Amino acid sequence: MATLSPLSEHDERRRDALGERLFEAGRAVLDVYCVHIGDRLGLYRALADRGALTAGELAEAAGVHPRYAREWLEQQAVTGILEVDAADADPAERRYTLPAGHAEALVDRDSLAYAAPLARAAVAVGRPLPALIEAFRSGGGVPWTDYGADGREAQADMNRVEFIHRLGGEWLPSIVDVHERLQRPGARIADFACGGGWSSIAMARAYPAARVDGFDADAASIELARAAAQAEGLGDRVRFHVGDVAGGEQASSGYDLVTVFEAIHDMAHPIEALRAMRALAAPDGAVLVMDERTNDRMTIGDPVEQYLYGSSVTVCLPTAMGEDDSAMTGTVMRPDTFRSYALAAGFADVEVLGIEHRFFRFYRLR
Repeated sequence: MATLSPLSEHDERRRDALGERLFEAGRAVLDVYCVHIGDRLGLYRALADRGALTAGELAEAAGVHPRYAREWLEQQAVTGILEVDAADADPAERRYTLPAGHAEALVDRDSLAYAAPLARAAVAVGRPLPALIEAFRSGGGVPWTDYGADGREAQADMNRVEFIHRLGGEWLPSIVDVHERLQRPGARIADFACGGGWSSIAMARAYPAARVDGFDADAASIELARAAAQAEGLGDRVRFHVGDVAGGEQASSGYDLVTVFEAIHDMAHPIEALRAMRALAAPDGAVLVMDERTNDRMTIGDPVEQYLYGSSVTVCLPTAMGEDDSAMTGTVMRPDTFRSYALAAGFADVEVLGIEHRFFRFYRLR
């Protein structure tokens, strides 16, 4: 190994800052894993339901080993997620409380503040890392199934609250002609790449006269979607189908609205997908795409851009790279790139809608 030249004072500061950044990132990763443990084992739920608990009481309530319960509680207290009544008390006697605001973020699935799925998503990313490293060498891909149940469920739950609160309550009503059309008896919606189905369910809730068909190539996601629709009492108006419509599988046409939410950038063949959406829509139907609110060009230091690139390297690009002739888009799909896809699919124009959101941009294709 070649000997490095002595560093300038400026470069020493940069070196030390990077070391500190990686320490903080490593600490945050461990924090995320511990949050995931609390989420998956129902530890937060037990604390939210029962109030202040000792390690032994939590172990009994959640069905875990007392020693693990104690170590987890102490970790959560020293990181500030839980409160402890007396840190200097005997470990078996300390009582731990989940603050109300933290409970909303970690337990309340219907709150717009619900953040537990972020931990689930981070854990899912770690599952196929050896395969991802090999894909970097070979140019191959990592199939979505390799990210497991954590990946599927995190993807569904991360957007679920946005859909149930805003899709039918704010976003679609802001598109006046679409909103009016979906209130007519017999209105039909096709929800493309529906995943766990919450976008389809939210639209069915908002428009009781409409029928919704959700399509996704991932059979396990469709199972989640069907179970959710039944639980919501919407099984008669929301139907889910396993199939790759973009890949040529047949579906009926004439839909009043065709949607795809946060999925075009994941697809190996986005032009074919958009072409299929165009074919599904009635001649006077609407096509709506929601995808990432990327900047117009690469932006250094922007936190949203940093998150999108991290997601692209670890999930979105590799899941598309395994297919022949992949567009290799990645998460950071700029507006100009999407417009080029839409025009190549046969649309005449792409309208960026005035729906404000930190993470999402909405396109109407004409």
